[in-house]
Amino acid sequence: MRLALLSIIAAALCGGLPAVAQETPVTQPKPATTLTLNRVFASPAIAGAAPRGVHLSPDGRFLTQLRNRADDRERYDLWGFDRHTGKWRMLVDSAKLSSGQELSQVEKMNRERQRIGGLKGIVSYDWAPDSQSVLVPVDGQLFVAHVAGPHAGTVDAIAGAKGAEVLNPSLGPKGGRIAFVRDRRLWVAPLAGSAEPVTPLETSADVHWGEAEFIAQEELHRFNGYWWSPDETRLAVERFDESGVGLVARAAIGAGATSVTQQRYPAAGTANAVVSLAIVAADGETRVAVDLGADKDIYLARVDWARDGKTLYVQRLNRAQDRLDMLAVDPATGASHVLFSEVAAPKSWINVSDAYRFLSDGSLIWWSERDGHGHLYHVRDGQWRQLTRGNWEVSALIAVDEKAGRAILTGNRDDVLSGQVYALDLAHPDTLTPLGDPAFDNHASADGKGQTLIVTRSGDAQPTQSYLADAMGKRLAWIEENRVEGAHPYAPYLANHRPAQFGTIKAADGTELHWVMITPPMEPGKRYPVFTYHYGGPSAQVVRRGWQGPLAQAVVAKGYVWFAIDNRGAANRGVAFESPIWHAMGSVEVEDQLAGTRWLKSQPFIDPARIATFGWSYGGYMTLKMLEQHPGEWTAGIAVAPVTRWELYDTAYTERYLGDPKAPGGVYDRAGALLDAPKIADPLLVIHGMADDNVVLDNTTALIATMQAHAVPFEMMLYPGQTHGIGGPKISVHLYNAVFDFLNRHGVAGGGK
Repeated sequence: MRLALLSIIAAALCGGLPAVAQETPVTQPKPATTLTLNRVFASPAIAGAAPRGVHLSPDGRFLTQLRNRADDRERYDLWGFDRHTGKWRMLVDSAKLSSGQELSQVEKMNRERQRIGGLKGIVSYDWAPDSQSVLVPVDGQLFVAHVAGPHAGTVDAIAGAKGAEVLNPSLGPKGGRIAFVRDRRLWVAPLAGSAEPVTPLETSADVHWGEAEFIAQEELHRFNGYWWSPDETRLAVERFDESGVGLVARAAIGAGATSVTQQRYPAAGTANAVVSLAIVAADGETRVAVDLGADKDIYLARVDWARDGKTLYVQRLNRAQDRLDMLAVDPATGASHVLFSEVAAPKSWINVSDAYRFLSDGSLIWWSERDGHGHLYHVRDGQWRQLTRGNWEVSALIAVDEKAGRAILTGNRDDVLSGQVYALDLAHPDTLTPLGDPAFDNHASADGKGQTLIVTRSGDAQPTQSYLADAMGKRLAWIEENRVEGAHPYAPYLANHRPAQFGTIKAADGTELHWVMITPPMEPGKRYPVFTYHYGGPSAQVVRRGWQGPLAQAVVAKGYVWFAIDNRGAANRGVAFESPIWHAMGSVEVEDQLAGTRWLKSQPFIDPARIATFGWSYGGYMTLKMLEQHPGEWTAGIAVAPVTRWELYDTAYTERYLGDPKAPGGVYDRAGALLDAPKIADPLLVIHGMADDNVVLDNTTALIATMQAHAVPFEMMLYPGQTHGIGGPKISVHLYNAVFDFLNRHGVAGGGK
C-alpha cells in the first residue's frame, strides 16, 4: 500500500482530526462506581473506539480506518477523514453491502486463524492507486466502492466474483488488476473486466492454488498464498496438496444440532500438506515451477519479490524448524540457490519474523536471533553487518527510508515491559533515537519510506490511542485520541480505576521474572484473595505496562488482587529465556508460576488460603499442570480450552517445541496433562467450546474420561456452538459468572478478611 508524502498529509491534517460522527448510540449504563462484568462485554466497547486497518489513501486525501459501531461493537464499517471537507464520513456501510448470508466454512476458519472470527462487516480493504476507489470484501462477496471522482458514492460488484465466495482479494501494485481465490483456484480480473482463472482446477478436492495451507495460517502467521510481481504481470502462486494429511472427524456440537466435519488436520508426527510454488503469468498463459529443493517435507515460510522484479526470494523452513534457508529464485526458469541460512541455537528453534526489507540495491535488512537476541543486520553480497545489539529485542521493522539512510523499528531497549518506536541511523547504527512517549506502551506502522508514522499507544488508565506523526515522531494530528473523559464509556469508572504495579522475583535458576499486580482498595490488617491469570506459552508476553483491559478492573472490583507473571518460555526476552521449554513443556513454566504464588503468600495483604489460578488455551493447559504438580498450592483452578494431549495438536507448533512424538524419550508423555490428572486434589473447573477447531474438544473429553476413571471430582461448563475464543455480549458474561460462582463455592470469594 503506497502512502502519501508527509508534506501532503501535514497540509491536510495539521489542524487535527475531528471526532468521527457516530450513529445514534445505544443507551449507556448509568454512571457507576463499580465496573461489572455485564458492562465489560456490552456495547459500546468500554475501552472506547477501537479502529482497525488505519491507512492513508495514496493521494493523501483520505485517512481511512475500520470503525466498529456504537450499537454493535463487532461490526466494522469503513470511515474516512476527507481533507477537502475537513470532516469524517462513512465511506462504506457494511450493512448495505451485506448479503445476509452466512460465511463459508473456509472463510470462517480463515478468520478464526487471524483471531477475528467474531468480527462482522468489513474486516479488510485495499486502496486503488488512483485514490478513487477501494476494494472491499463483505460476507464473501467482492466490491469496488467509489469514494471520490465522478462515480463517488457508487458500488460495483466485481464481475466473476458476484454471487461467489471469494477469498483473499488484492489489487495489483499498478491498480489495473484484481486477484482472488475461488473454488480452489486463483482468479485475476481487470479492474473493470471479467475474472478468469490463471491456475488449473485439479480433480482432487485436496489440491488448492493461491491459498495458504492450515499450518501456514495457524502457526507461521502467513495468510496469503499468492504474491504480485511489482509490474503486475506475474504472480508467485502457492499450490498445496493435503491428500496425505490425516482426516479427523471434528464434531461441532450446537444447541439444536451437531454437525460432524471430516477435516484434514496435520496432528503432531503426521504428514503435512505438500507445498509447491509456481510463477504464473497474470493472463494465465504461462506457468513455471519453482525449485524448492529435494526435501518436500518443508514449510514455505515467506515469499517476496525483489524491488525490480528480477528475483523472487523464498524462505524455506525445515520440518524440525531449526534451519531456515533464504532462496533466490530466477522467475524465468524457477531455478533457485541458497543465499544464506539461519541455524537455531542448540536446544532451541527458529522464530520466523516479518522484520526484514529488501532494498533497491539488492541488499537486505534482516532480523535474526543469531547473537541470542532478536536484532537487525544489513546483509550485502554475503557480508553481514550488525545494526542493533544488546540485551533487548527488536520486535518489528516498520520502514526503511533509503534516501535518508534510516530505519524505523520497535523494540524494548529502554524497558522490557514497554514497546518503543525508534529511528536507526543505518550509517551509524549506534545512534538509536526514541520517537514515542516513554510513558506509554508504543507500537507503529508507517508508509514504505518511513516518512509518515501511525503510532498506537496505551497507558495504565488510557485505552489505545492512535495518532499521525512525522518521521521524527512529532504528532501531527490525532487519529483517535480516545481520551477518557466526558462521554467516553470508561469515564464513569475512571475515578475508581486501580493502577497496575510492577516488580520482579527470581526463578529457581536466578532468572529475573516480571510480574504485574492490581489491588483493590485495602483495609489495614485485612488479607485479600488473588485471581492469578497466566498464559505461560511461547511467543507471548502478558506483563506489559500498557492498558491492562477492563476485565482486570472488574475482577479487582469484586475484591480480588489481579496478578500475572511471565515465566521462562515467554517472548521478548531472548533465546536463553525462551528456550528452557524445548522438549520440556509444562516444566519450568509451572515452577516459575509457583515462584510467583509463593511470593504472593509472603505478602501481608494476601490471604494464602484464597489464591485461584485461571488460564485459557496454553494457559488452561498450565492450570492443569500446576494443580497436578503442586497440590495445595492453589485453592482452586480454572482451565479454559486446555490442551491435554499434545499429539492432538498440530505439527508446526507442537514439533517446534517438543520434537517428533515418535522419537524415544517420553517427551510427549511428560508434557501431556493426562497421566498426572488423577493427582489433582484441588477444586477444578474445566470450560470448553463445543465447536473448537483449534484446541479440539477431544482434549477435554480425554481429560474427563481420565478424571472419571479415577473418581477425581471436578466441575465443567461447556458452550455449544462456540469455538476457541468463547465469547459474545452474553456468553462472555455467563462464562465469567460461572468462574466466580465456582470460586465462591470453593472458598475463594472476593473481599478482605
